[in-house]
Amino acid sequence: MSNIQGKVVAITGASSGIGEATARVLAAAGAHVLIGARRMDRLERLADEIAAAGGSVRVRRLDVTSRMDVEAFARHARSEFGRLDAIVNNAGVMPLSPLAALKVDEWDRMVDVNIKGVLYSIAAVLPIMGEQGRGQIVNLSSIGGHSVSPTAAVYCATKFAVCAISDGLRQETDKIRVTVISPGTTTSELADTITDPTARDAMTAWRAITISPEAVANAILYAVSQPDDVDVSEIIIRPTASPH
Repeated sequence: MSNIQGKVVAITGASSGIGEATARVLAAAGAHVLIGARRMDRLERLADEIAAAGGSVRVRRLDVTSRMDVEAFARHARSEFGRLDAIVNNAGVMPLSPLAALKVDEWDRMVDVNIKGVLYSIAAVLPIMGEQGRGQIVNLSSIGGHSVSPTAAVYCATKFAVCAISDGLRQETDKIRVTVISPGTTTSELADTITDPTARDAMTAWRAITISPEAVANAILYAVSQPDDVDVSEIIIRPTASPH
């Protein structure tokens, strides 16, 4: 896909799962990638592997719940590569639980990472992309952003919010492309944050069928590699055998 060659793409939540796979796939396709997450040991190992394979990569520690961190992350992409063509807002958490369990701290964490983290990213990159007159924001939602299931009310609410924010932004600009990727069950560490036993058991059954993070990364590659006048607004990707 020649239109990805040389593009500068920043990726949040890149230390594992979909973010890690996206960094590998985009770098292999010729993009310059800036990878961010809190776990620097994993980021540095990933960067070493991408560089060893001939890819162009930079690393910066990133906590998406800090607006200052996210702004510095976006600025770092431009200072390292001269511009920022796209950002992939992948960082997310999913500590599911019934509402009656009253895990309010976990609700706060989902709102902070899954919603505010995306908003902070949008606030950080819009001025840069506005100056450039072009750019792309790729937001990771979920099939949970299209339908609600028990124990997932708050998580689904955050992913519905991602869809709403993305569509609102898309309608407000004619220069910046906005894409929502909504994966179904994907092999990742996302379910590891579930502390409620009821939700954990339900998710074990739910995740009996998954797709690889590389499958989602390839969907992101497809969206980012389109010409500037083509906006892939939304992709839903799920296991063929999944009933959900």
